[in-house]
Formats: sequence, C-alpha cells, structure tokens
Amino acid sequence: MKSLVLIWFICILAASSATGTHNRAGEITLRQLDDYTYEILIQTFTYTGTIADRKELEVQWGDGSTSIAGRTQKRLLPNFYFWNQYKTEHTFPGPGTYTIVVQDPNRNFGVINIPNSVNVIFSVKTIIAINPGIGLNDTPVLLNPPIDKAALEQIFVHNPAAFDPDGDSISYKLTDCTEENGKSIVGYTLPLSSDSLYIDAVTGDLIWDTPVDTGIYNIAIEIEEWRRGAKIGSIARDMQIEVFKTDNQPPVIMPLRDFCVEAGELIKYDIISTDPDSGMVVQYAMGGPFKFTDNLASFDTIITGRGFNVSRFTWLTTCNDVRQRPYQVNIKAEDNNPHVKLVDISNFYIKVIGPAPENPGTIASKNSIILEWDAPACQNIEGYEIYRREGSSGYVADSCSNGLPGGAGYSLIAYVPGRDSTIFLDKNDEEGLVQGTEYCYIVLAIYEGGTPGYPSAEVCDILIPGTPSILQASVERADPLGEIFISWVKPQGLDTLPGPFEYILYRSDLDAMGNDLRQIHSFVTSDLNDTTYHDTLLNTIDFPYSYKLELYHDEPGNRFLIPWPETVSSTWLEIAGGDNHNIIKVRKNTPWVNDHFVIYRQDPFSLDFDSIGSSTTSIYIDAGLANGQEYCYRVKTTGRRRVNQVNYTAINLSHIGCGTPVDTIAPCPPELTAESSCDSNYNILTWTNPNHICADDVVKYNIYYSPRLDTDVRLISSILSPTDTTYLHILPGSLAAIYAVTAVDSFQNESVFSMDTVDYCINFKLPNVFTPNGDGINDYFQSSRYSTVEWVDMKIFNRWGTLVFKTEDPDIKWDGKRMNSNQIVSPGVYYYVCDVYENRLTGLEVRNIVGFVYVYTEADAVNSVEK
Repeated sequence: MKSLVLIWFICILAASSATGTHNRAGEITLRQLDDYTYEILIQTFTYTGTIADRKELEVQWGDGSTSIAGRTQKRLLPNFYFWNQYKTEHTFPGPGTYTIVVQDPNRNFGVINIPNSVNVIFSVKTIIAINPGIGLNDTPVLLNPPIDKAALEQIFVHNPAAFDPDGDSISYKLTDCTEENGKSIVGYTLPLSSDSLYIDAVTGDLIWDTPVDTGIYNIAIEIEEWRRGAKIGSIARDMQIEVFKTDNQPPVIMPLRDFCVEAGELIKYDIISTDPDSGMVVQYAMGGPFKFTDNLASFDTIITGRGFNVSRFTWLTTCNDVRQRPYQVNIKAEDNNPHVKLVDISNFYIKVIGPAPENPGTIASKNSIILEWDAPACQNIEGYEIYRREGSSGYVADSCSNGLPGGAGYSLIAYVPGRDSTIFLDKNDEEGLVQGTEYCYIVLAIYEGGTPGYPSAEVCDILIPGTPSILQASVERADPLGEIFISWVKPQGLDTLPGPFEYILYRSDLDAMGNDLRQIHSFVTSDLNDTTYHDTLLNTIDFPYSYKLELYHDEPGNRFLIPWPETVSSTWLEIAGGDNHNIIKVRKNTPWVNDHFVIYRQDPFSLDFDSIGSSTTSIYIDAGLANGQEYCYRVKTTGRRRVNQVNYTAINLSHIGCGTPVDTIAPCPPELTAESSCDSNYNILTWTNPNHICADDVVKYNIYYSPRLDTDVRLISSILSPTDTTYLHILPGSLAAIYAVTAVDSFQNESVFSMDTVDYCINFKLPNVFTPNGDGINDYFQSSRYSTVEWVDMKIFNRWGTLVFKTEDPDIKWDGKRMNSNQIVSPGVYYYVCDVYENRLTGLEVRNIVGFVYVYTEADAVNSVEK
C-alpha cells in the first residue's frame, strides 16, 4: 500500500509538469450507516483519450484526517467519457459540520473559463451537518450524468436529476469551480452567453441561453439539502460542457403534465419528442421511481420513426412510495446526428399520496362521541390525526391535497398511534362536549416519515341528552361527614304516559366513572316536579363520587326504564406542586361544559376559603408560594348545557384539594464550549451561567468526560460556585475528549447534558530538511509534538524507490545513515510514507502522510552557502 502511495506521489510531480490529466466532471455523495459512520461514493467523469487512470483517490474528511478510496466500477459512456466510481467508509469524531474534499491533478487543457486550466487541480466537495437531533441523513444522489454537448448559438439544458432518498427538500444554485483543498479557483468566471446562464432553484434545470463561442467550459452546481427549514448539507457537481459549431438542431420534448395519485394506482404516460431535422430520436428517463421504489418504473419506446419518438412511462405505485415530496422524473431526448448529438431535457412530477381512512362513523353519548373508522390497506401507517370542528364545513379534498388546509376550519385535537388503533373517544380533553352542538370530524392517516395521506370523509354527530338530564353534583359541605347536592332538569315529553314514575339514584364510592354503582335512594312521583336530592354523611374530603339517576315508568304491569340515564361525578381537584407554585386542575365526568372557574384557597389560620382568582379554563396556576408548605383549595364551576331547546346553567362546588410547592424542575443546561491548547496539553471548558438566562437558584456544575465515542461520559469534577464557569482539564496524552456540563439547583435538580467535543491536535510535524554532519545542530530528521501518537510506520525512500530507513518510533530520529549501514546517504531529496497512529474519539486511528526531506551533507551545506 505504501509503495503505491509513493508511486502515486512521484507520478503527480511528473504529470503536473507534462500534460493535463483526464478530469471532466465529478461529485461526492454519502450514505449514513450509523450515528457517525458514512459510506462515501465518489463519481468522476474522465476523458477516454488520456493515459492517466486513477485506481484510487484520496479523501479529505474535514476532521483533519484523510483516507484512500479505491475504484469499484468503471464504465464507458457516450461522447468520450469514462464513468468511475470510488467507495470507502469513514467514522467522524462527533457532531459538527464537515467539508469533504476530493482532488486530483489536473484539469483538462484549454478550459476557456479557467485560467491555465492544465495546471489547476480538479476538486469537488460535499458538506454534511452531523446532528443527532435531525436524525440519520443520506445525501441526494445525482442520476443524470453530465455528458451532453452544446451547440453554438442554441440553448443548452442540463439537469442533474437529484433525488433525496430521505425525502428532504432540495434546492439548486450555481457556484464556483474549485481547486486545491476545495478553494474557489482564482480568476474563474461563468461562461459567456448571449442572454443568460442560470439554474432553476426548484427544478434544477441549468439553462445556458446561449453559448457565444466554441470550446470547453466548466461550471459547478451546488445542490443544497434542507430538513425542517434548516440546511443540512450540500453537494457540488463540477461538470464540463463542450460547445460545437453545428447546423444540427436539438430535439424537442412535448409539454409534460404532473400527476397526483393514490398509492397503489398505475400510471401510464406516453411522451413524444420530435426532431426539427427529421432525424432519429431516442428518449431516456431518470428519477427516483427508477431506482428507489419497490416496483421500479419502466420507460420503453413504443413507436419511433424519422423525426419522432413515442415512449411510455409506466409505474405501479405502492404504499411505500408515499412521501411528502413529489418524485421528479427527468426526460432526455437525444438526436442521432453523426457529428454532434444534441439533447432536450424536461421533467414532470408525481405526488404519491396515502389512502384515506375509510367508513368513518360516530356513536354519540350524553357528553362524548366515539369516532371509529377502517384502516387503509397500507401497512406503513404510523398513526392517525383526529380533527374536529363545530358544524359541517362541506370540505372535499382535491386529488393533490394531502393533509388538511387551514381554511377548512378544523383543529387537530388528538393523535392516535398505531395503524390498527381505529377508535377514538372524544371527551374534549376530559371537559366534556357541549349538548346541542353538532361536532364534525375528519381523520388523517399519517404514513412513515410523518407524511399525511388523503383526509377521510367528514362525519358529524350531536350529543344525546340523557333522561333525566343532571345539572349538579355539587359538594355543598367538604367534611368527613359532608354533603353532595344532586339536581336535574324535569323530564319533558312524558305527558302521554300515565303515572306514576319512580326515580332511582345510584352512587359509586369507587371512582368518578360510575363503576360499582349501588342504589342509595328512590321515590315515586306522579308529576316529576321533585328534581333534587341531598346526599349526606359522606367523606367529601378524600375522593370524588359518581352518580347515576334512572327514571322508570311505574304503571303496574307496564314498568320500563325511560332511556337514557346519565352518569355524572362530583368535581374534584388535582394539585401538582411546582417551584413556588401549585397547578390546580379541575376534573369531572359530566355532560355539561364548564366555562368559568372561581378558585378559593384556605387560610391556614381561620381555615376559611377565600377567593384568589378566576379562570376560563380548567387549569389555574397559583404562584408566589413558599416551597415546602401545603396549600388547600376549592373551586366553584359555572357550566352550561342545552336540554329540550332550553339553556341551563350548572353551578357546582368541588371537593378540597391540597398540594405542596416543590422545585422539581431542572434548570436549563449551560451552553458549553470546549477547546484544546495543543502546545500546553490541556483542554479548556467554558460555559454560560443559567442564573443569568433561565434560572435563579443554580448552585453548582457537574463536569463529565469520556476519551472515546464508544464509552459513556463519567463525572470527573464538580464546581461549587455558580459564577465559576471555566474548567481546565490537563491530560497526559491525547486531548480527544467528549465533555458534558450540567447545572444543579438548590433542590438538587440536575439539568440535561450540554455537550461538546474536541477531537485531537494535529501536532505531529516533520521538517523538510536536516544536516547529518555531526555538528550537533539539526543532525536528526525527527518529529515534534506527538503527544497523541501511539506509534508510527515510517518508511523513507531515495529517488529510485529504494528503502533507506524505517522505524516505528514517533520521534523518528533518522541520523541520515542508510539502513543496516554506517554510511551517510548521498545528499538530495528523499521521499517518505508514514502511517501515524493517533488516539482519537473513535479510538486508535491511522493517518497517512507523504512528503519529502532534503538531506544536506557537510560538503553539500558548504557548497550551498558559497552559492
């Protein structure tokens, strides 16, 4: 391996002084294998007439390391192009943004818009943002090779046909061609045009309107990748366009249409191209449906003749093709001119939408509605979103609309996870729905990746009022021997039934949902005017009660239950203690809806309950309290319900609820920055003080450390002052480290980790000259600063490739003598190949370096001074 590197190094020197090499175009794409490991694919497009042929390329990873990618494929393409693919893998040290560069001397001779192109290095670069918060990410792939020719004074079109496997958004822009280390070429300009040269940011169509001179030109396209509105990477394609003078005219593709289809539908689409010169035309198609789907699309010629071609696009979509972004299909038509083949490029879009939930239906009760539906046939459903509105909207989705537009007036009220979870009970977040209101629902299936499908049909229902309709279950006296007052609306519409009637009241001491009901009272009435009951001698301190009131027609021989009895609960409180506050939540199981709440807090001395505030929601925060002290509350609720076209007010008092404020909320994490001082062999950590931003009682910080990515961080120190926000970590060897800092408050609540990494210092350096003449000055070829280096594999060769020295000592300490000899080598240039084994976050990593050193003997040094 090292001899190959040496030969490659020597060949570079020779090639750069002779003729230019073969590079015409290229790009870098990546596929993420795990959190920090990627597979890289380098594609280059090279001129077939060159003798230079790269079997491997060096990759600069942007983290201070390099490695070699070997060629895995080579293929002949039209227009004198070879397509080359190189592949390798790399593990990055941690989160961050990395610029990956591949370079190769030199560009083609005579590129018009690159000064002295034959001596300019060819390079391409790709930028990736590694962030666990955004998840795994593969870069887009470019499906259309850059091999087409252009004609003088005719419009040239190219589209890279980028496809993102993750469904991320893509945008396009022109950028500079680059040289050594990915830097913009000095003096680079865009090719001249008679009108314009631009790229459509959305479609990716590169339009050159029109070339004004023949020759070869290079341009670069940057394909940017976006997720949730944030840029997460970019690819640069450097490509060459050769312009010819010709009378040939390019073919023309018919105007194309877009498609929106439900997953499972078959698309058949005939596309026609014509040639103004009546030549033969061939059509090609590229895009995601041909490479990244379960059922691959096909594109076949069905009829062709002089001056025209008809080809059919066919694709049977599946559920796995559902995604947020539409698929772009690129069509290329190419004529068969024997001198200069020209092309036209156009594209169309296909949006594959998931099927809607089927057969939605409702079952209404007195205070809730059960919503049911049938799952679509697709298996890749993550769950369902439930939308509700009051009154019908009449909304009907069009064929290209997935999800629900805001204009439909629906609000998202719930998410039900799982494909087979096809039932939802709407109790309005335990508040109960309003009697007399029509509630309408739409269900959306959410497919993999969070992509909504078609909305279901709208379904509506109205609550069914019970008989009798209960208005109150109010705690009139909160006491171990307390009282609850029950009242209800006098039943209507029973005039045709002769009396008498019997009321039977049941109570559950178990819970608020009507479980384990037991009869507590009954009475017979002929006029139904008695509509109240006082339930006494109850423990109304510790828990709520639920009641069911039944009404029977009690005529002898004709006794039956009048539908439907209601079950209600008394109102109770849930108190959650927070930092210097209590959160009071009002809970109930009733058919009425409360819209006003008055909160009372008990005075610790008089034990009276005094009003402290009111709310229009069932949640109230009582702030400014002392942590550790118990507070007790009652709430009066005012609600409403509509029975028999009459609006009734329901006023109820709650049980007593008590809670103790306690600080259970961790402070926000400090913002950590870690930096290395390579010369002094320490890492310095600095962070922000949360007391200045988002907290008021941080008392200390915990410092965590790990030297490797594959080991958990461990506590190494605690800083006991909130104003001390720096930490010096002295390490005897490698400075590679993962650090985390947390803030701890006075209640010992610890924040989440704030993390940062430092990888390593590139501190292994070698001189390029030494004088082994025994004068005690610069007598050795030796390294400097190698604290992170475990060992090296150093080999030094003379100009004929003969090995003259080797060692594993990081100090090197070559005294200039030939290996296994006591003789000083001849003066001149010597080449070295060195594998440096360094401790990094990923463990022991090898970094290959090549270079040269000039050996001066004593006589040589004297002659140099005299000259």
